[in-house]
Amino acid sequence: MLEIILMVLGGLGLFLFALNNLSDSLKALLGDKAKKLLGIFTKNVLTAILTGTIITIILDSSSAVIILTIVLVNAGALTFRQSMGIVMGANIGTTFSSQLIALDIGQYSPIPILIGLILSITAKSKKISGAARVVLYFGILFFGLYTMERAVEPLKGHENFLSWMARLDDPLRGTAIGALVTLVIQSSSATVGMVITLAKKGLINLSGGIAVMLGSELGTCSDTLLATIRSDKQAIKTGAFHLLFNVISIAVGLLLFPIYTKFIEQISTGASLEQKIANAHMLFNGAGVVLFLPFITAIEKLLNRLLPNSPKPEPQLNLGGA
Repeated sequence: MLEIILMVLGGLGLFLFALNNLSDSLKALLGDKAKKLLGIFTKNVLTAILTGTIITIILDSSSAVIILTIVLVNAGALTFRQSMGIVMGANIGTTFSSQLIALDIGQYSPIPILIGLILSITAKSKKISGAARVVLYFGILFFGLYTMERAVEPLKGHENFLSWMARLDDPLRGTAIGALVTLVIQSSSATVGMVITLAKKGLINLSGGIAVMLGSELGTCSDTLLATIRSDKQAIKTGAFHLLFNVISIAVGLLLFPIYTKFIEQISTGASLEQKIANAHMLFNGAGVVLFLPFITAIEKLLNRLLPNSPKPEPQLNLGGA
């Protein structure tokens, strides 16, 4: 059992290491282009959602995009209304990684690792070297998942583990576990990745997978809320909207949990369990955006009322002598 735990922790460590470095490498490769795109293509809510989705797919981290958005709002480069669209788009974009993880490509991960490593060492151009590091970290990310996948295989015959996983069928318990795991490892992508890895080995069922996925959406709010510390009210409202979006979406998801699970089964006929969980993740976040869209103006007014901008101090008149 100790060997399994160490291998899972090692695989998770590789995944998180690659995820963080992948995001940083892509931001360095793009330079200020990501910031410019956020500013240019966020003229209305729909284009802001599209921009948030695309940049999250590119950076492979919804937290990175939302934190970047909070920074830009705090700097006055984006308005709170623009940030609302980007936050919703980031929630859609993060589901792209779950679709990739559901594909069984981990066994081929040494190929991009080798290519990326060689090019990053030998390339003379900074751009090529930067792109090579992106390829390298992609490879390490999927190798980490592949390591976890191999590590959990012996758990198929472990009665205590199977009975514990069976309890995740309870939506509230599964959601709480998903939120706690994401809070600890600070990555909803890693949480969903672990769920899909367990699904590949038949160690979790669809209900448990969806419940943990719902919880991961709540847990990911922690780092974006931390980013609002010492920010102005506009930036705080962006973090509050992210929390509100996820809490309401999860509440609706829990209320409709049995119906939603059956619906995923129906639309994913013939698909593997891991693909069903990835589909559930994508559909859930997409449905959340559709749910919120008609109420964007009302939510904006509500948060403006709850968190009004601090009035600027009036200039003091010097009535004394020089």
